[in-house]
Amino acid sequence: MKAHWSERLALGLYSAAMVLAQPLLRLKLLLRSRKEPAYGQDVAQRFGCYAGLAPTDKPFIWVHAVSLGETRAVAPLLRHLRQALPGMRLLLTHGTATGLEAGRALLQPGDVQVWQPWDTPLATRRFVQQFRPRIGLLVETEVWPNLVHACVQAQVPVCLVNARLSAKSLRKAQRLDWLAVPAFRGLSAVWPQSGDDAARLRSLGAQVQAPTGNLKFDTTPQADQCAQGQFLRQSVGRPVLLLASSREGEEQMLLDALRAQSGSERSVQWLLVPRHPQRFDAVAALCVAAGLTVSRRSVDGSGFAPADIWIGDSVGEMALYFGLADVALLGGSFAPLGGQNLIEAAACGCPVVMGPHTFNFASAAELAQVEGAAFELPDLPQALGYALHLVYDPLELEAASSAALAFALRHRGAALRTCARIVAWLARQRI
Repeated sequence: MKAHWSERLALGLYSAAMVLAQPLLRLKLLLRSRKEPAYGQDVAQRFGCYAGLAPTDKPFIWVHAVSLGETRAVAPLLRHLRQALPGMRLLLTHGTATGLEAGRALLQPGDVQVWQPWDTPLATRRFVQQFRPRIGLLVETEVWPNLVHACVQAQVPVCLVNARLSAKSLRKAQRLDWLAVPAFRGLSAVWPQSGDDAARLRSLGAQVQAPTGNLKFDTTPQADQCAQGQFLRQSVGRPVLLLASSREGEEQMLLDALRAQSGSERSVQWLLVPRHPQRFDAVAALCVAAGLTVSRRSVDGSGFAPADIWIGDSVGEMALYFGLADVALLGGSFAPLGGQNLIEAAACGCPVVMGPHTFNFASAAELAQVEGAAFELPDLPQALGYALHLVYDPLELEAASSAALAFALRHRGAALRTCARIVAWLARQRI
């Protein structure tokens, strides 16, 4: 009984904080909409108001893919689900503009796409009542206490697919166990990426099934983008090094490391692709302030003008940038941010040199190292040195590129496995 009242108190305090934070959310959306207009569209949906969307008698399969990475990862799973569940209607939700834009390509007639509701009791209850999904599939880490609670109250099963939980996230959840444990316990099923993820999720009370692998291995890079990137690389006349999906602070780390190098870094072409679109201008200004010439894809069109640093300031073209690069430095791994997805780089045959902070993609990073597709160094200067070593050793570079392609191919199949588990689970539950 004590735990029961503690959990209710924790959820109540959390809910009050989320309600009080709503004006800050509105302000954040307003500010972000100045650079990314999508954040200013359909704001009422964030609070559970869906004007113009009438309730339907035919239930949805609801998939929540918060951002671009999750949306792209879930695409192969959706293809399999549509084949296994003929006539399936998709309800697709997101939290970011990049996810929303990418998600439009996954829709078919009869599907609905809306923003994820802000995690207050009223917004989540309105969301569930409006759409009454047959099942909810949250992708990777998106377990929100009120959203899960609203689904439990409405008897809507909500599951976690492609689930991952780092050791760092587990420690954080354990510090908030009165809030986190009921949310994870409220999930009807969890299909984790790996055995380590399964063990950590199980420790929070989740109903964990057998691991299914990582859906991101089933995401095939756009062949035309890879080909375009490889064509551009041949025309450069010197090696291309990429800092991929860089996060705040890492660009300055790179500039500092370049200043400290002996000069060999000047014989390569640098390509920098920031992780978040709202930082494109700031990163370009940072490079110019460091005395470097810059060419931006948004300005110079299909190629890049001669410059010290090329900046890939476009969304949805990572396959082109990985195809263009000989070696990629992995953003998010040099600051303690957990790293970014390295699977797409491998699928384009681009070896990865990464820092020590890969906890968000720990399983894939470990496998890539074992299989020779990625290399971990303690900091960015040493990673830079190793990347330069790779690009000037043709045999070693060719071996790493081949290992990257083999690694990406070897671990496919998670989408089909996950689909089969979901369909079998629905059949057992008679949902």
